[in-house]
Order: sequence, then C-alpha cells, then structure tokens
Amino acid sequence: MSQLSTNRHLRWSLLAVPVAGVLVLAGCSGGGADDGDDGSSADPEGAGFSIMVAAANDADDYYEQLATKYTEETGVAIEVIPYPSDAYNTQVTTQLQAGNAADAMILSPGTGQPISVISLAEAGFLEPLDDTSASILPVGSEAQFQIDGETFAQPTSLTPVGLVFNVTAAEEAGIEYPESYDDLLEACSTARDAGKTFTVLAGGIPFNTGLFAQLVSATRVYEATPDWNEQRAAGDVTFADSGWREVLEDVVEMNENGCFQDGAAGGTFDNITGGLGGGTSLTAAVPGSAAASISSATGSDLNVQAFPPASGQSAFTLTGANYAWGVNASSDDAVKASAQEFLDWAAQPENAQYFAEISGAVPITGIDTETLLPSYAPIGELLSSGAYTGLPNAAWPNAAVYDALGTGVQGLLTGQSTIDQILDSMDAAWDQ
Repeated sequence: MSQLSTNRHLRWSLLAVPVAGVLVLAGCSGGGADDGDDGSSADPEGAGFSIMVAAANDADDYYEQLATKYTEETGVAIEVIPYPSDAYNTQVTTQLQAGNAADAMILSPGTGQPISVISLAEAGFLEPLDDTSASILPVGSEAQFQIDGETFAQPTSLTPVGLVFNVTAAEEAGIEYPESYDDLLEACSTARDAGKTFTVLAGGIPFNTGLFAQLVSATRVYEATPDWNEQRAAGDVTFADSGWREVLEDVVEMNENGCFQDGAAGGTFDNITGGLGGGTSLTAAVPGSAAASISSATGSDLNVQAFPPASGQSAFTLTGANYAWGVNASSDDAVKASAQEFLDWAAQPENAQYFAEISGAVPITGIDTETLLPSYAPIGELLSSGAYTGLPNAAWPNAAVYDALGTGVQGLLTGQSTIDQILDSMDAAWDQ
C-alpha cells in the first residue's frame, strides 16, 4: 500500500469512530418505506427500512456489516447510504424538520451536540423504544436516553477513549508508557531527544482539542467527583473553581515542555495520522477503535491507555455509549415496528459482541476482560472495575459549552486565550 493511500485510510479510520463534537456518519435521505410503497400494509417484522449510520468510507462499513447480517438472518432489507462527515449534523436536523429523514439514524446521547438524543426527542422527532432498548442503557446514563421514563435511543456499544499509544515507536525511543503525570513530562523530553514527540494534537480542530481536554479531566475532575456534571447543573460547582482549572494548566505545561508536535496549534487529522501512524509521535487523543485500524494499516503495535494521573490521583479513563440508534417518529408504523425488531436483535449478547468486534468497540451488553480486544488490555482492569466515566460533554446542556472548551484550548496553544477566559466562557455557555 502506498504511503498516500495508507495515510488516507488512517485519516478516515480516525474520523470514522466516535469523536466528541463531530460525528462522521452515513445515511439515507428518503424516510419511511421504499419509494412507491408506504409500508402501511406490510408485516411489521418484514418491512424494510433505512438507517443513517456511522461510516466515513467503504473501509469503515461496520454498521453495514451488521445490517447485512440481520438481512441474511431475517430477510428484512435495510438501506444504508453514506453522507459526508461535514454535512451530517445539518442533514439530520434539516431532514427531520422536513419530514424526509431516514427511518432510523445514529445519534449522540444526551444534550451536548446538535444531533443529541434528548434535544431531538423533546422536539418530537424520535419514537419511544421498548423495554429491550431500555434494558441495555449503561447504569447512570439514563438521563442521556430517557425522558419521563420513556427511552428514545438505544446505545450501539461502549467506546473507550484514551491516548492511543504506538508501542513500536515508543520502544524505538526507549520509552515505556508513563504511569504518572510527572513521568509523562519526562517522557516528552526523552521523545524529543529521540526525534519524536510524545503526543500529536490536531490543535486546529476544536473537537480534537476538546477531546484531549476531556481525556485529562478523567483524573483531574471525575475520578474524585464522578457526579461533577450533576453538581454543576445544580449550581454547586463551576468550571472556574474546580479541577477543570488543573486540566487546562496541564495543557499549558505540556505545551511548554514540548509534549506536542511543532506547530500543534494548526494541527489537523493529517498530522495525527502521519504522526501516530508513521511513528513520529507516540500518542494521540483519539477513540480507542483507531488503535486496531492503525495497527492493521501500518503493522505497528498500538494499544489504548488512560491519561496518567497526577500526584494523589488514581487511574481513571473515559468510556461511554457515544453512539446510539434512534427511530424516526414520522416513519410509518410498520416500518417503526420493523426498526424496533432490528434494535432488539442488535441488543442480543451475541450480536452486540459481533458489532463490538467489527467496530473496534466494547459490547454494550457488558464488559468482559476475556473478550476485550487486545488493544484494550492496558485499561481492561479500569473497565472491568468501573473506573471510568462517559464523555463529559454528553451531559452538558448545550453544544456551546464544548465549543468554548475546544476553541479555548486552541487559544492556549497560540497564547491568545487565558485559562480564566476559557473557564469563564464555559460557565457562561452552561448558564445561557
């Protein structure tokens, strides 16, 4: 495979998995049943339907693989057609408002993004789902999927998010993954001496800088205060007067210590694929499923690590149901019933395991260290013991809070923003 085609594949692989702030998804524009048939007389278990799903290109077809498996077992046809990543959020909201969206779609749990489940459900766009869908909601995440006891989306899988670590490149530099934050700063210096950088950051893309900050917040905020979001909603804490200050202080310190690649403030996903895939950087803050994709494309050994804790902190990481199936409330009843049958099937343990294996995730039906993908071995104990939190922004009240974080970290890298300005803007966005 040429270097150009390898980098293109890696770039899409990074984008095709859950990344906070932007979803790279696919779908079909014609809601309801097939053209020429309103589906009203169809057998509910036999009605075909369309799904908008996560797929950046032909290589990232795990939703289509799942749909094909279902069709082979049941004979029910499922239509899957991709949308460009930069148009997906707009397409979903526009088509739902116009009444011509797909029958089902992949959405973001909670309220923190434009296509979040709760926001769309409150607007009347989503069909309530059955008890099977409700039964596989991760404990503590119910508010991201339910309103007044009704469930409006079904999570697809659990997706660990961490520092994807290029073990092969680290061995070349004589570095083991740091166990503490102080060790990380030392590793940054050692990596520089070896002609590498410890972390490659897409500093010009707010949802990557925001993701990196969320990853740091796992130990700085949520390890000690798992209910921090709830406390912020109650007005008991603020971003400005909490561990979020330490998060941003760490970003500044890492930047000053050469932990990021040169020119990180203008970095893009091409820098991540070139740096992490090419071995010039040892880590990147990307969804864990990227480890398997990059390993397959480059032959390097990669795994998924938690961000190192600081003194007095314990290891903690991010894992959550970052994608969820939703059903279009305006589709025909027979089609909606058929879509629910598919979701019930996808919730069966063997099918949830199959989806996790082909998508590089963890089954939504439960974490079992014996069946985890090898790339998750370094955080397997954290996952099995529950030492993790979901992506924080999923529970934030609007997308402006996350935008303030992502653009704020950009400003820290360029020197155009201060920590106080960022924290104040996040609090203001929360309270708006």
